[in-house]
Amino acid sequence: MADQLDNQATIQPVAVASSLRDQVATIKRALIGSPVRKWLLWTSLGIMGVIIATSIGQVLLNRWNQPFYDALARRDMAAFLHQLMVFAMIAGGLLVLNIGQTWLNQMIRLKLREALTLDLIDQWMRPARAFRLANAGAIGVNPDQRMQQDAAHLSDLSTDLGVGLLQSFILLVSFVGVLWELSSGFVFHVNGWSLAIPGYMVWAAFLYAGTASWLSWLVGRPLISLNSDRYTREAELRSSMVRVNENVDAIALYRGEDDAKRRLQLDLGTVLGAMRRIYTAQINLSWVTDTYGWITVVAPILVASPVYFSGDISFGGLMMAVGAFNQVHSSLRWFINNIGSIADWRATLMRVADFRIALDETDVLHDKEKRIEFADNANGNLTFEKLQVASPDGCTKLADQHVEIHAGERVMITGEPGAGKTLFFRAIAGLWPWGSGRIGLPAGETIIFVPRVPYLPAGTLREVLNHPNGRAPANDADISAVLAEVGLGRLSSSLDRVGRWDHELGDDEQRLLGVARLALRQPKWVIIDEAMDAFDGPSLRRVLSLLEKRLPGAAIINIGRGQHNNQFFPRSLTIVKDSDAPALKPAHVRAGAIEPPPAAASLHHRK
Repeated sequence: MADQLDNQATIQPVAVASSLRDQVATIKRALIGSPVRKWLLWTSLGIMGVIIATSIGQVLLNRWNQPFYDALARRDMAAFLHQLMVFAMIAGGLLVLNIGQTWLNQMIRLKLREALTLDLIDQWMRPARAFRLANAGAIGVNPDQRMQQDAAHLSDLSTDLGVGLLQSFILLVSFVGVLWELSSGFVFHVNGWSLAIPGYMVWAAFLYAGTASWLSWLVGRPLISLNSDRYTREAELRSSMVRVNENVDAIALYRGEDDAKRRLQLDLGTVLGAMRRIYTAQINLSWVTDTYGWITVVAPILVASPVYFSGDISFGGLMMAVGAFNQVHSSLRWFINNIGSIADWRATLMRVADFRIALDETDVLHDKEKRIEFADNANGNLTFEKLQVASPDGCTKLADQHVEIHAGERVMITGEPGAGKTLFFRAIAGLWPWGSGRIGLPAGETIIFVPRVPYLPAGTLREVLNHPNGRAPANDADISAVLAEVGLGRLSSSLDRVGRWDHELGDDEQRLLGVARLALRQPKWVIIDEAMDAFDGPSLRRVLSLLEKRLPGAAIINIGRGQHNNQFFPRSLTIVKDSDAPALKPAHVRAGAIEPPPAAASLHHRK
């Protein structure tokens, strides 16, 4: 168990507590640097033009109300039919504009998601970032959901809310003047007194909508944190389901179905609890918005009725004023109608933007900690000078302070369980740069690092064997010969078959395939992390024979338990753990800056 927990150190906690301004600025930078930014700009300008044209049509439709209803009041059939023709032309134009707006809305959604997701993938796949983020606490958990589901949801919400807000603003600008002009002639007669209030219905609309917006925000604001909590719980449930699916064989062998079911039920319970809290908040919000909606049915008529009953406006004028009031009020109540979506957008923006901020900040984690110095050796050798790899429990180092490994040498590096062999391997690879001392790399050479479990990307077997960072396989004959030498000759007929090889092959077969890929690359420098320890006697002899034949001049450094052929690895080095050395302290990410962690922060081992 100790060997399995060999320095899988993680930094905890890494908390991103950025402001709305930081989050919006982060997304803005992502969009500005996107290859689809021009397309987004032109589409946005296009939808703005359509909305302006639609607003003009709405103004014309509102003006149509007065002659139409006056014709009804006069029972004038000719005028009535004429106004129906006018309506058909206005409505036809608005129909075309609405369809065009729908298409542009969908295209903006599509391109916005493309821009956000491509940016997140690009940032996530920067060298060593994904590894460091995964070891940086809660913000690095379930990055797949943030890049796939959250980015898509943010794109949809941003498009719908943005287009709706723009449309409401343009309608407001278009109809405020109309409503002001219509209400300029409103005169109230009270006990022989006449009172004229300039823009009376405009002020009434602003007061009415403003009061409702304020109440809606007070009641609906908790939805921001509630939605964010729900998305976190949903991610945990999905992660648990994926983990169970990937370990169904072990679960079945250990009869662990009841335990797995209990774990899934607990995670589902947290999701349902989060949803229940959201629904309660939404019901509370509905009391405000629905009450407001019902009052709105009669509110504009109540506002204008004193003037109508005094005889200062006609029935058609009343309906025109009511129509203009409803347009202004509809624009002003955009916030009320969308308070739930705004809270959802705010929570989703927080998850996506904070994730992107964390991707940038993982590069400066432990910025105040000492770092290992990396340099190139012109003589082509690999050197370790007073190397100490910092860890939460102290430091890992070689027993010898000055070590030089020459090209073509074969070296076995051993250590007790828990000494930090994997951490040492990661330090040489540059994944764990914290510590002191110097690592000198052979200049101009590409070192191939072989982890305990090889990475087999999805695709054809030929693509797996032709993975980057090495010479491409020469031909099918070479591939077949190497596969036969490692005992995987049966796969020679499947070179062009697409598969999930990490699922189709057993653990030993995956490691053997990794060795075959290594032999086909023919690197000059290879560093292996305990991958040899899993092979049994016959498999190990087969692997060493292959390396001897295919990589005769390569330098091979194997980090492991040391239970191997001393003739193949004639030189031996030892890794030791210095528990008295200063331990690595956790870093705390906060909105682009490194701050001291809380006193309760601690480092732990991943189990």
